[in-house]
Amino acid sequence: MDTYLIRDFVSYLRLERGLARHTVAAYKSDLEKFCAFLQERYGTAEPQKVGRDDLIAFIGSIHQERLTERTQARLLSALRAFYKFLRIEGRIETDPVELIDSPKIGIYLPVVLSIGEVEALLKSVDLSHPQGHRNRAILEMLYGCGMRVSELTHLRISDLFFQEEFIRIRGKGSKQRLAPVGGQAIRAVELWMEQRRLMSVAKTGEDIVFLNRRGAPLTREMVFLMVREQALLAGISKTISPHTLRHSFASHLLENGADLRIIQQLLGHESILTTEIYTHLDAAKWQAAILEHHPRRG
Repeated sequence: MDTYLIRDFVSYLRLERGLARHTVAAYKSDLEKFCAFLQERYGTAEPQKVGRDDLIAFIGSIHQERLTERTQARLLSALRAFYKFLRIEGRIETDPVELIDSPKIGIYLPVVLSIGEVEALLKSVDLSHPQGHRNRAILEMLYGCGMRVSELTHLRISDLFFQEEFIRIRGKGSKQRLAPVGGQAIRAVELWMEQRRLMSVAKTGEDIVFLNRRGAPLTREMVFLMVREQALLAGISKTISPHTLRHSFASHLLENGADLRIIQQLLGHESILTTEIYTHLDAAKWQAAILEHHPRRG
């Protein structure tokens, strides 16, 4: 199994889900147990290619080991979390755990920010701070272009075409897409680039837009922590991550009448089914509004 996949999953559990350290360690151990099962069964551990029958076989092997009900429940919980992560990251189109009748898994509705909360988040950045312009530019790009955090950390200077008002995004599986970029995001990046030119840049960061204090490329963990810190400073009570800004980008486009197919292209989703989650989110908002204002709501 790709060690980067496990590392990214662990980061997701710690930073986005906010799980306790011992829970993260248990989930990691459970995932390694699942991969060992796949390795023994098929000679290779590729959980991205797993189907319903494979999961049922694994669950059956758990029963044969006479594990406690609590341990079995945690193993299933770890698998749900892992495939939810793969779905969010765009690494799979369908979640095989959803095909298992018991326990039933509901529709995942992502957390999104209101436009006012996005504005508060952007205004919370202290531009007098040495890294202020970088952090403001990161937030503008995440929200303005709907980028994944991994796409942002790999964004290159040679991917910026600001005169034409678009950028090139290098997505999953070396796939590339073009995304329009607005004036506010462009200005924020240009202000950061002025600061960047004064830095001593490491060889690994020469063509990378966003760098740490040492002039090396940012890690996704650093971006997660920055977003969390800015949310606290902005007074946002929701638990958010860089992916929340991607969700907010898509949700706000849909609310303002953008075609779902266009949103699919902007997000880099291979399947329209992945993008359709935002229609569920939009419907949930309408339902809440109706219930709030209906005279018989009580």
